[in-house]
Amino acid sequence: QVQLVESGGGLVQAGGSLRLSCAASGRTFGNYVMGWFRQAPGKEREFVAAIRWSSKNTYYSDSVKGRFTISRDNAQNTVYLQMNSLKPEDTAVYYCAATRAGSVIFSEYEYDDWGQGTQVTVSS
Repeated sequence: QVQLVESGGGLVQAGGSLRLSCAASGRTFGNYVMGWFRQAPGKEREFVAAIRWSSKNTYYSDSVKGRFTISRDNAQNTVYLQMNSLKPEDTAVYYCAATRAGSVIFSEYEYDDWGQGTQVTVSS
């Protein structure tokens, strides 16, 4: 059974940085796609970034491209989301997710396993 545990959220001023971590266990993740999604109050959950574990190919939403970087550490079985130049509109609960399918990686419905989420709040 896949377990995903996020950490690293918090309160930061606009323009600041945070790094989220997602510790993954329960599987060998070589064939997985790992994604980050976020959900702001009153809004739908939206795709943020994804990485193919084996190839390290990365994908980003337009709203975070150039500011956020997704990466993974194979030895630690951990996926990171480095968030720079944060804006108040980045405020949300951020979720880590995993899928073996990986064909429609921008869709939350593609992902089978989810973490509990970590709150990110960006003040203006």
